[in-house]
Amino acid sequence: MAGRGTVKAQSGFNANNDAETLFKAMKGLGTDEATILQLLTARSNAQRQQIKAAYKTLHGKDLVNDLKSELGGKFESLIVALMATPVMFDVTSLRNAIKGAGTKENVLIEILASRTQNEIREIIKTYKQEYGHDLEKDVTGDTSGHFKNMLVILLQASRQQGVQEGNIQSDAQALFDAGEKKFGTDEDQFITILGNRSAEHLRRVFDAYMKLSGYQIEESIQRETSGHLRDVLLAVVKCARSVPAYFAECLYKSMKGAGTDDATLIRIMVSRSEIDLLDIRAEFRKSFATSLHNMIKNDTSGDYRKTLLLLCGGDDA
Repeated sequence: MAGRGTVKAQSGFNANNDAETLFKAMKGLGTDEATILQLLTARSNAQRQQIKAAYKTLHGKDLVNDLKSELGGKFESLIVALMATPVMFDVTSLRNAIKGAGTKENVLIEILASRTQNEIREIIKTYKQEYGHDLEKDVTGDTSGHFKNMLVILLQASRQQGVQEGNIQSDAQALFDAGEKKFGTDEDQFITILGNRSAEHLRRVFDAYMKLSGYQIEESIQRETSGHLRDVLLAVVKCARSVPAYFAECLYKSMKGAGTDDATLIRIMVSRSEIDLLDIRAEFRKSFATSLHNMIKNDTSGDYRKTLLLLCGGDDA
């Protein structure tokens, strides 16, 4: 998977030069947005961190604060997101999803279902350092029922490794017995199996489940569960099948119909830009009657659009 991002490190990188360029772009009357967005999308996240440090050393000021005071709206949110380290971006996204009025369950689901075990562990550690809270405690204080239990399992970051050949059939049978075969649903079985098996093991289980029941596991989850539990189980199943396909669908949903879910659009474009955005683009083109580039172009405007299209990196028309 390495190197399937659209954003690459710049060769011949010089943090001091970049810091100066950004300083000049914000100095005096008016802001040179074009310079800012072109520079920052052409550097890796690690390089942006070095620019941040150089800016403080050269000017005694915080680059992100200066950007915030010069920019506005969705464009500002996107640029500020690009300046955070990947783990801090996830941590602040989770924190904002939990605190305040109403929980943004879709953010909890998207991050906890899609990140690797190591990423989850890093998130938990950084969350604690940053806020002095246990992420798990904050999540459980804000959610309930089977949905809460599933999130707790995902936060354990202890999926089994590899494929347990001996358990494929029995896992498929257990899922069938827990749902389609009985009146009512045994949610705990779904949670335990989908929360603890590896992606490759689950893909084999889904095939066995199809043979056994005549249904795709997604169809059964749609029928047998509801609400946020259904959403998190479907996200886990989709990520087990293909993380890029899952994100392609999330991006499509964020833009289709009236209005745009800009928070989701920003979160995915930024967090996947150095991981698998090329694969996400390919999946998007395969699943929907348009390219990611085209949909962003039609759904956004101004410097915000320019920055997103640079992150997208190309059109798969």
